[in-house]
Amino acid sequence: MADTEVAVQAANKWKRKRGSLIMALHEIQEVKGYVPWEDAAVLAEGMGVPLARIYEVLTFYNFFKLEAPGKAVVSVCTGTACYLKGNDKIIGEFEKELGIKEGDTDAEGNFHLQSVRCVGCCGLAPVTVINGKTYGRITIADVKGIVDEWKQNVAEMKE
Repeated sequence: MADTEVAVQAANKWKRKRGSLIMALHEIQEVKGYVPWEDAAVLAEGMGVPLARIYEVLTFYNFFKLEAPGKAVVSVCTGTACYLKGNDKIIGEFEKELGIKEGDTDAEGNFHLQSVRCVGCCGLAPVTVINGKTYGRITIADVKGIVDEWKQNVAEMKE
């Protein structure tokens, strides 16, 4: 698939549907993991939407990413139950083990650490989700093992 082909396809699919810009952006991010600037420009032209409007939407909704996330996206729940069970300590331990701050991706592009709103697993608080795999009732002591597991997984992704 050409580098911006997904943006062309999204523009063609959604350009005649009023209020569909967010849906088109979702399609791009679903395929690429983020919305590259080049795709935003192609989408703007294809849908007849000012690029400034697309940028406005991308920066307003924190769901959209403007930079490629890491191969392993570490999502620490910040819902009420997880907050009460010490998710701030869990985030701090992930920052320490990964060597990055919340919201950042490591230099190698392997890990992205983010806090997310409730993931719907309140009975398992505190919860962390990595690439769809849920870790419940985790403690600070669990974080190193989880990171080591995902370092291995990321290494296998590269092979």
